[in-house]
Amino acid sequence: MKNVLLPTDFSENSWNAILYALNFFKNEKCNLYLLHVNKISNLTINDSPYILTQEVIEEVYNKPSKAQLKKLLRKISEQVPNNKKHNFYTITDYNFFIESIRNHVSEKKIDLIVMGTKGATGLKKLIVGSNTADIITKVKCATLVVPENAKYVDIKEVAYPTDFSLLYGIETLQPIADILDTYNSSIRILHICKKGEELNTSQKKSKELLEDFFTHHKYSFHFLTNKRVEDAVQCFVESMGVNMIVMVAKNLNYFQQILFHDKIEEISYHTDVPFLVLHE
Repeated sequence: MKNVLLPTDFSENSWNAILYALNFFKNEKCNLYLLHVNKISNLTINDSPYILTQEVIEEVYNKPSKAQLKKLLRKISEQVPNNKKHNFYTITDYNFFIESIRNHVSEKKIDLIVMGTKGATGLKKLIVGSNTADIITKVKCATLVVPENAKYVDIKEVAYPTDFSLLYGIETLQPIADILDTYNSSIRILHICKKGEELNTSQKKSKELLEDFFTHHKYSFHFLTNKRVEDAVQCFVESMGVNMIVMVAKNLNYFQQILFHDKIEEISYHTDVPFLVLHE
């Protein structure tokens, strides 16, 4: 039984992520936790701090949130075919956002967080938005990020960008193998390098480890020459019809270039293709 956390702010983006998650896990038994967090930083009324007694928090913040979560459950039941494999739970919380996510990941033994994102926001022009960026960098739990335009299709092509620097245990990649088994899909292992650059001894060893790990799956290696990782990923996603991008958070070299940079107007994978971020 998988435990899946679905943070929601009741926006269209979070609704899109919920729909994606329900389809993604349509054939698996799941406990699905719908979580709305009233952030401590937002706990003010009419621009004035409230004396936050438990009664005030319950009446002013939690009660409306619970009503919205009930409404969300009704929306799910009305728009999504009933799946007896899925159990739904609703949670309201008041806390710092990341602290709340961490607590529930630990308490509920969460296997995966599914998070919607609208794309580039804020001063840093983060491709994934600030809340999502915080989750995938500060919470050690696998996170599936569903961009605003991503619609569910069966996963047939998975792209795994890597610089062959295995700073993590190979078992970290097990969720990829699970997806490949579930969907009978192919994994395309993508290495992007500068012109004339060759793999060193350590990278060759890592490549061999990946070959061994995916030996029972449909896999292939692809080597592209490009100074800009995000441009190469964009071309690859389009040419291969990629349905999901998978990255390991510890692989900072690629991770940061693919998700955090300021040339957002030149790429579209951040709005169309879901990506799975894995942690050790």
